[in-house]
Amino acid sequence: MGVNVNPTVSRRRLGSELRRLREMRGMTTPQVAESLLISESKISLMENGRRLIKLRDVRDLCGLYGVQDRRLVNHLMQLARESGQQGWWNAYGDTPYGAYIGLEAEAAAIRCYEPLVIPGLLQTPAYARAVIAGSIPQVAAEQVATRLRVRLRRQRRLGARGNPLRLWAVLDESSLRRVVGRREVMREQLDHLIHIGSQPHITVQVLPHDVGAHPGVSGQFALLEFADAADASLVYLERFTSDLYLEKRSDVRLYSDMYAHLQAQGLSPDGTRNFIDEANKAYVGKEFGPDARTPSRPDP
Repeated sequence: MGVNVNPTVSRRRLGSELRRLREMRGMTTPQVAESLLISESKISLMENGRRLIKLRDVRDLCGLYGVQDRRLVNHLMQLARESGQQGWWNAYGDTPYGAYIGLEAEAAAIRCYEPLVIPGLLQTPAYARAVIAGSIPQVAAEQVATRLRVRLRRQRRLGARGNPLRLWAVLDESSLRRVVGRREVMREQLDHLIHIGSQPHITVQVLPHDVGAHPGVSGQFALLEFADAADASLVYLERFTSDLYLEKRSDVRLYSDMYAHLQAQGLSPDGTRNFIDEANKAYVGKEFGPDARTPSRPDP
């Protein structure tokens, strides 16, 4: 596999191109399905980048759409070949959310909101291990180790020379209060948040409890943006056994507006660092529990 080949992105670009050709031909999904004797769901999955597209599928669709440009056909065939290859994450076995990892690896910027735990890209090894082990019932130690290696590999994007991933993370205060692992683990994790949040391409904001109801009450979400104009922004919603991708412009615009409200309601980066530092003091004493001191909210 070529060094720069990302099968997830290749599959998505191929699906987008095939959708564009179908629309230029003026054909509907049911019409294509009837002409090629395949299901409408197969066409939808191919166009959304959710299904591996075989060379034969590309050939048949190009024939149906009347594509005469051999360079375009060859380009689509090459995308189909690339989409069938394996990404780096496949070397770790059956990795959950492999499609998301592929998109994350290609994203230029990510804006995420996390209500319960520190985002994976910002987790320390000890904290990540405790999250993985605690969130999956009866998980084997080997699975924990594998998922941890994948998570740490993903974090390399933040330190990539010349073109690091731009990350903006809004964290609910609950993620600072939830004791994941030992007190030492939490101290290290919060210290890491302060340190990594000082880097120019990473912004961390805390959303204190006292802001009340806000657009993130429905749960975690992430907005992924790509440098290549051919790749539209998308919204990622993580679930325990599956995930959901929203690519409609109206959906992306809605979640972008929601995120803007979260940014406006959250503490400033400086206020966030002070808040995290104050919250971390709760993990220094001998005891930690519901009676631990809650830090006051600094000025934004």
